[in-house]
Amino acid sequence: MTLLDWRSPEHFDHNGDKACVICDKPTPLRSDRGKPVHKVCAEEWIDTHTWKEDTTPGRRR
Repeated sequence: MTLLDWRSPEHFDHNGDKACVICDKPTPLRSDRGKPVHKVCAEEWIDTHTWKEDTTPGRRR
């Protein structure tokens, strides 16, 4: 599971909430690119859309 570190103040927009680009619910949070998105939504999106190597024991690569 991906965990993002959004403790930096740049991830909070004091100008008000905007609709999250993933779930459409309001959020004051912003991605590294300035897009309105909840941290949890971003983490779930990364986990869903990022290829992960199969680490099944005994499986040939």
